[in-house]
Amino acid sequence: MNNPDKMLGEARRNQILKWLEEASSPLTGSELARRTKVSRQVIVQDVSLLKAKGQPILATAQGYILVAAQAPSMVQRKIACYHLSDIETTQKELQIVVDYGAVVVDVSVDHPIYGDLTASLLIKNRYDISQFIKKISSTNAALLSELTGGTHMHTIEAASEQILDNVCDALEKEGFLLS
Repeated sequence: MNNPDKMLGEARRNQILKWLEEASSPLTGSELARRTKVSRQVIVQDVSLLKAKGQPILATAQGYILVAAQAPSMVQRKIACYHLSDIETTQKELQIVVDYGAVVVDVSVDHPIYGDLTASLLIKNRYDISQFIKKISSTNAALLSELTGGTHMHTIEAASEQILDNVCDALEKEGFLLS
């Protein structure tokens, strides 16, 4: 049962790259599947092939993005955090970071068996937080920090060290920052 409208192999992967280059926001696997008239699993395989060929595609909680070179004016810091692994506390932690003008680049945990597990987040504002929380809630997915009893790391990014210092001060005041 072939779909005559579906895009084939290399042409589909080239089109996926073009859409990612043109996109102003992440594109979900479901959206790419709809556009190309193939299954989401085919899109996952296509993205894996593109990544294997060196394309800088990143899978985030919001969808796929093409990673551009980091702006030279941005600074990053890795921070260690601890809090209860519930939605409300997680939301509060993320809001502190974005309200001070920083981006939550990722979350990682040190798993006793698998080692470092990292998930890209790229949370820039409260809208991104609400989308992340909505996705966690609707899928009943576990937070990564649940694997380690609430201890986790974030890479945060901002335009200055001062912004990162302000974020860390606020997180410490709330008792979220491990020092």
